[in-house]
Amino acid sequence: MRKVQRTLKSPIRYSGAGLFSGAQAKLLVEPAPANSGLTLVRTDLPGEPRIPVTPENVTTKVRRTALAVGPAEVETVEHLLSALYGLEVDNATIKIDAAEIPHADGSAKTWVDLVTQAGFEEQAEARRVFTLKEPVAVSEKEAHIVAFPNENGLAITYSLSYPGTAIGSQQFTVAVDETTFAREIAPARTFCLLSEAEALQKQGLGKGGTTANTLVVGPDGPMDNKLRWPDEYVRHKILDLLGDLAILGGSLRATVIAVGSGHGTNAQLVRRIREAVEGSATGRMRKEGSLLDVREIEKILPHRYPMLLIDRVIEMDGYKRAVGIKNVTYNEPFFQGHFPGQPIMPGVLQIEAMAQLAGALLMRKGDSPGGVAVLLAIDGVRLRKNVVPGDQLRIEVETLKLKARTAEIAARATVDGQVACEANMRFMLLDSAG
Repeated sequence: MRKVQRTLKSPIRYSGAGLFSGAQAKLLVEPAPANSGLTLVRTDLPGEPRIPVTPENVTTKVRRTALAVGPAEVETVEHLLSALYGLEVDNATIKIDAAEIPHADGSAKTWVDLVTQAGFEEQAEARRVFTLKEPVAVSEKEAHIVAFPNENGLAITYSLSYPGTAIGSQQFTVAVDETTFAREIAPARTFCLLSEAEALQKQGLGKGGTTANTLVVGPDGPMDNKLRWPDEYVRHKILDLLGDLAILGGSLRATVIAVGSGHGTNAQLVRRIREAVEGSATGRMRKEGSLLDVREIEKILPHRYPMLLIDRVIEMDGYKRAVGIKNVTYNEPFFQGHFPGQPIMPGVLQIEAMAQLAGALLMRKGDSPGGVAVLLAIDGVRLRKNVVPGDQLRIEVETLKLKARTAEIAARATVDGQVACEANMRFMLLDSAG
């Protein structure tokens, strides 16, 4: 198992129709810096909004996975993301001029071939690894999925059952690595029953599907097509699952057992895995109030919409360091008047977001009830990159000096691993706002 990150050595290009919309799309997948992760970019929309591939940006769609930030959305991402995950590509920028990823042959084989031809470039930073300490499970009606601790890597067992059809019941188990993914999983194609295909078409969906690029299963098996394996159906379910697991943003070490799970339950599992791993990280345990959502942040900071500029705190180490997230969307009220033709987040608000995270670090709940950190001075401010709708600001603050009534903080905000803003700040710590 690789220990360092990697990206593509050269870009890949592909054009084709989406499965559900039938719309033609041009796709360009480019190398990206270390620690930037996977990012979708809608090149056909004003400002080319960016959609980080994160659990927060997953949206609910029928029979497919989509990611969105504000009105910018990309659908049917699972096959491409599965290929990137299976080939251990940590960082890439995926540019597309339409709302749906091309369907290709209905599997991940096209993407595997293109990525392999492009080659890989090793990056010095360590890979992000998700290792479980206890099982995580999701159940919804007849769908069940559970992830167990497994420090040796990722293994998946999937069971499906279509009683009374040519699909029948199938089960497949695979220890996932680059070789097994490319050979045993990537070529498995999308499938649906003939009755399901007819229902989708009545809803105006499935416009890009044919019996050549989708296994349309009639009473006797695939129509106008042949299976690549007798159990191709269940292998494709594992392909889809891996595409959804890619949204974690790192390498998962777990044994995953799924029964009839689809994109909805897969997405729930991804969110719970991340919560479990981040909540049990050394020195960052949830019981200490170290991981905060918006509601918890509001209990600490004297800010409310539209001036609350931190969505989540994902890391906190005592009073030493904190990491927070600000998702920048088209709905931000300041975009109405700040370069509305080409919206850019004001630099002063980036600084304010950094100051708010510093305040959460210094005055979190349970330590100084009613206390507040007042910003006294800002030095060394650098605005290095425009922040636009679709960006995700990762804000990091670190305590340089901490006394009874004052604190000095170094802060920086990054987008896709590139520094957008940085500054040093000095605070006065008060017992209450009055």
